[in-house]
Amino acid sequence: MESLIDQVLASPKAPSIIDELQVRMAEEKAKREAFYAWLDEDKKAEFVNGEVVVHSPVRKWHTLVTKRLLILLDLYVTINNLGFVGVEKTLIKLRRNDFEPDLCFFPKEIADQFKEDQMYFPAPSLVVEVLSSNEDHDRVVKYQDYEANGVKEYWIINPKEQFVEQYKLNEEGKYELLLKSSSGDIESYEVKGFRIPIKAMFDEAENLRETKELLD
Repeated sequence: MESLIDQVLASPKAPSIIDELQVRMAEEKAKREAFYAWLDEDKKAEFVNGEVVVHSPVRKWHTLVTKRLLILLDLYVTINNLGFVGVEKTLIKLRRNDFEPDLCFFPKEIADQFKEDQMYFPAPSLVVEVLSSNEDHDRVVKYQDYEANGVKEYWIINPKEQFVEQYKLNEEGKYELLLKSSSGDIESYEVKGFRIPIKAMFDEAENLRETKELLD
């Protein structure tokens, strides 16, 4: 299949297209620098394809699922000294965009380099997004960008329908769907040994049982 670059270069308008692209990317770079200057700890926002996206409040089910998975993931990573788990306002800085995933994981060899006052972070090994009203943001924009930036594992959780999708980056640098389920267990490929019942993300009693098992 002919790449987008090949299509541009095959066009007699290639020079003008490239000039226009350079102008637009320079404008986007200035916008991104302004975004960093504006951003502080009180704001929850992302920089996506040249635009600032400010987040609205989420529904209760979104918060509950995020909290339950955070409890289990962070506890497991801490007990086993595996790295660092970021939550919600952890801003990851990719080649073009800046996202604040609901949860993310950095392995120890990377996390040990982080400073206590660090505000911007590199691409994680695992990203978890809990779907909200703007589903396309997670399924299209973020999916493509996480894939392009080498995020090795990506979970998409539907809190309303109560199921999870697990994607793994293959050798060709593309995500392949490994699991889509509302039952059984899910096991992370990047957080070694982390395996939990899917129900533990949606059911309080199951989450508590799994938390106790981790502590034991």
